[in-house]
Amino acid sequence: MHVVATAGHVDHGKSTLVRALTGTDPDRLAEEKRRGLTIDLGFASCELPSGRGVAFVDVPGHVRFLKNMLAGVGGVDACLFVVAATEGWKPQSEEHLRILELVGVRHGLVAVTKVGAADEELRELARLDIADHLAGTFLADAPVVDVDALDGTGLDELVAALDTTLAATPTAADRGRPRLWIDRVFAARGAGTVVTGTLTGGSLAVDDEVEIHPGGRRARIRALQSLHRAVPAIGPGNRVAVNLVGPGHDELGRGDVLVRPDQWHLTDRVDAEFTVLANVGHPLTRRGAHLAYLGSAELPVRLRVLGPDAIEAGSRGPVRLHLPRRLPLLPGDRFVLRDAGRGETVGGGEILDVDPVLPAARARPDRDPERLVRERGRLDVEHFRRLTGLDRPPDIGAWIVDPEVLAAARRRLGEQVAAAGPLGLALAELDEFDRAVVAALDDVEIDGGRARPAAAADPLADHPFVARLAAAGLRPPEPDIDRGELRALVRRGDVVDCDGIFFAASVVREAARVMARLLADSPEGVTVSEVREAWGTTRKYALPLLAHLDATGVTRRRGDRRIAGPRLPTVD
Repeated sequence: MHVVATAGHVDHGKSTLVRALTGTDPDRLAEEKRRGLTIDLGFASCELPSGRGVAFVDVPGHVRFLKNMLAGVGGVDACLFVVAATEGWKPQSEEHLRILELVGVRHGLVAVTKVGAADEELRELARLDIADHLAGTFLADAPVVDVDALDGTGLDELVAALDTTLAATPTAADRGRPRLWIDRVFAARGAGTVVTGTLTGGSLAVDDEVEIHPGGRRARIRALQSLHRAVPAIGPGNRVAVNLVGPGHDELGRGDVLVRPDQWHLTDRVDAEFTVLANVGHPLTRRGAHLAYLGSAELPVRLRVLGPDAIEAGSRGPVRLHLPRRLPLLPGDRFVLRDAGRGETVGGGEILDVDPVLPAARARPDRDPERLVRERGRLDVEHFRRLTGLDRPPDIGAWIVDPEVLAAARRRLGEQVAAAGPLGLALAELDEFDRAVVAALDDVEIDGGRARPAAAADPLADHPFVARLAAAGLRPPEPDIDRGELRALVRRGDVVDCDGIFFAASVVREAARVMARLLADSPEGVTVSEVREAWGTTRKYALPLLAHLDATGVTRRRGDRRIAGPRLPTVD
């Protein structure tokens, strides 16, 4: 499937041509039929001789409805550019051509319409006029077909040329991140809210959960249609109607965006490269009231030229746009800018950064995704994907890190490990990034939640406090060592913490073996007094140790007795 937009001056026969090609009248409004003038976007489709499907977005040609034309050309694959032989090149021919270039359309063909009403000389003049205006543009070498939609002249040739053109036109890529700029919303009888648009970036399926921005309203897809046929799923590059469960049709509108949840960075500020049209009679500055056309949205924006104070006509330069609402955008998204006061198209641009972090005076955006990392120092891979639309393996842990920042972190943490003393550096005191860096340091080993130089002797091996506990048995002394060392000994398993009373692990194991012998003789259970007497200790030590054995499954408490647990040692 390919999506093709019409373009051209008012009354040059765009809608008539689409009707002749598809059998569908794209003018759906009563006022359009009454006035014979396209006011809003129209849609029609057909199958070409090759079997390739094509969906037409028919746009209005009158300058008064230019915003509707701009809403229809985002996300299309190619254009059908229409110029009437009876009139030749006109002002909206020129403006539509520039808009198509600004939004990134790179494929198309030209239909010279109404040839039945023009003699051979007029046709030739129109062709020369067209060739002159298309020179140096993406349509310079495009097929040019004479056609008259009323008597059928040239329709077969136009269909063949369209088929050939689309065969060489790339189809939309599926990147797993669907986005639908909504260009129409209505309520269908018995179905509820329906939105339409050209799907890009990924696929949608029935029962998918989606969200609509601005606002992040959640919805579920009840049904999908493409080319008037119900489908269970639909890929990018298709015109699609989405029946939604959730929001009412009066809650949504043209310019809203449908996406999958949690896949996009939402932004109301972007940096972009902007091209001022050569025929604009003034430079672009921050002054003036500007409207940005992005996807199907018309947005009043504040503009700041980055670097110089102005961008001259025919030149390009970086700008920052402040949007009135947060939208799911990506680098590579294109927009058109119009001056609302002058009523003219100023130019257009390509978004470079959807989350600029540098102040405007220092910002120098470009297309290099590594610039985002340099400016931020580090980014986790999921955030990087949302900001760029790209997948990139992490440099360390879950992060993509600027090389200088990573080298500095390694030096800093290496010094901290070396200075941490014999116990090493406690990883619990570090953030997640620093822990990942420490784990990757050469000559550093991690044990018991602490990092220390690999060559260093184990400061806790054969620790004298453990020896004292083992010698004291079930009447242990109060700990007289550094609390950090004590916690480390507990983490290593050399010492057992029984509610603030510390036993050597070997003593606890022996106590469990004594308990096993007692329960072998008394399987119905033993009392605390019997256990205390067998252990040769006092209630002060017996009770917390019994609680530990209960908690670890060695024993189980039944009333005032202890019985065998699933982890009771076997009796020799």
